[in-house]
Amino acid sequence: MKRNNRLLAVIAVTLIFGFLLTVCSTSMEMKIRFAPGGEPKTLDPQLYSGIPEAIIEMALFEGITRLDKNNVPQLAVANSVEVSPDGLNYRIILKSTEFSNGDPLTAYDFKASWMHALNSEAKAAYAYPLFYIKNAEAYYSRSAKAEDVGIKVMDDRTLEVTLETPCPFFKSLLALPTYFPVDQQNAQAHKNWYADGTVFVGNGPFMIKSWSHNDKMILVKNPNYYDAVNVKLKELDFYLVQDGKKATTAFEAGKLDGLNNLVTEDIFRLKRDGNLKAAPMLGTDFYRLNTTKKPLNDLRVRQALSIALNRQELLGNVIGGEIPAYAFVPGTIPDAVPDKDFRKMGGNLINEDIAKAKQLLAEAGYPEGRDFPVLTILYNTNGKQQLSPQAIQDRWKSNLGINVKLQGQEWDDYQQNQQGLGYDIARACWIGDYVDPMTFLAIFQSNSGNNETGWTNGTYDKDIETAQKSSDQRVRMEAMHKAEKILMQEMPIIPVYYYVQNYILKDNIKGVIVSPLDFFDFKYAAVQ
Repeated sequence: MKRNNRLLAVIAVTLIFGFLLTVCSTSMEMKIRFAPGGEPKTLDPQLYSGIPEAIIEMALFEGITRLDKNNVPQLAVANSVEVSPDGLNYRIILKSTEFSNGDPLTAYDFKASWMHALNSEAKAAYAYPLFYIKNAEAYYSRSAKAEDVGIKVMDDRTLEVTLETPCPFFKSLLALPTYFPVDQQNAQAHKNWYADGTVFVGNGPFMIKSWSHNDKMILVKNPNYYDAVNVKLKELDFYLVQDGKKATTAFEAGKLDGLNNLVTEDIFRLKRDGNLKAAPMLGTDFYRLNTTKKPLNDLRVRQALSIALNRQELLGNVIGGEIPAYAFVPGTIPDAVPDKDFRKMGGNLINEDIAKAKQLLAEAGYPEGRDFPVLTILYNTNGKQQLSPQAIQDRWKSNLGINVKLQGQEWDDYQQNQQGLGYDIARACWIGDYVDPMTFLAIFQSNSGNNETGWTNGTYDKDIETAQKSSDQRVRMEAMHKAEKILMQEMPIIPVYYYVQNYILKDNIKGVIVSPLDFFDFKYAAVQ
């Protein structure tokens, strides 16, 4: 009996010791150290201007909606969002929530925050996502009064927003930092709240414990967050290292758990070693064709240049894992069909075929490239380009027998020549501002200042207008698929590849949502 008692005692001690080890281990593990790319210029979400600020602010704030892992907006601090049949009016009912200091979050906090961004004197770099609101842009340009802006506070928890035109992706916009709420009581009491960790207040899953500028920011779980039960991390440390090389060295020394600010030589090495992670990004690298100049005014020539590239082979030596583009709109943008994205539904719209390209060129009067005029590829010399224009030059020479020259220019001259159609072929890229195909397709409307190809198509314009005015997602997506097909048939541009986000993150860290907008969301992150 005594033996049994001793055995039970040993077992009990072992279990207790194991339990304590587990508790301690779990406590230690629920912490992530991440380098978002440097010291934030400000933590005022209405004034953010870069990715480091956005990543940190997504941990510290919560908007009316929040994008899920499929980039679909889900209700966050809103209890409901009712949209009128014409798609112009949004009635937003807020949950009863608090800021990290216990102040109640009200509809007035949202309105005041948005109006702050619309004050042109604030010089908000990302004020334009608010321009979908009625008279918001007019107020920003000082041609309308504050009371004319379509933002009305009905009571502490009710906000009514009127738009200029229907905007079916408005719920996605509501998830952007520009639309985050700032505690107005705290902002009035502490003028420097956005730069001082001791008085900083947010309403997100985490709150600031300490902020050592240009060094480290320590965040802890916000006990006043309405959805704290689903936040697993106890601590989230942001290492404010701007030097990507230095941050990578810290990661490899075990001092960091992840970073997104990688330098080119490290990307190559990390990819070779199998340590590089990549996520889709809303960005397309492409070439504009000046359709007002011969021979680029000939559709056959434009099509031949596009289908002769062999994109997969072109990208074989590109270090970042970029994806060949066989259409213009990249992946990860939701379609009207649940769990389907726009690119998968639309499929490939460019069918590469060197023999067909040669045939088209011959039909246009240039058999085997003979008598084809020497064109010039314009490119910017101060941009980061994963694929050199020389690779395009070489491919057209080897596959079509045509010669093109290269001309590099500084950004201002390069932009001016594109805008004035002072070029033949121009390397370009487009990064989406929001998760919807419209952010890509609207730029090639006839009246768009970003078209810069000389190409116009009335049917394309009508399809885009249909998508812009409809509040029915199926109608919108169908119209945009039609428009993209026209764009790829007419070929005023040649898509080459889609961008990816390159980053490193320890394999035992799960639940981090990497947005195609280049944001990292740690709300659901956990260490396993």
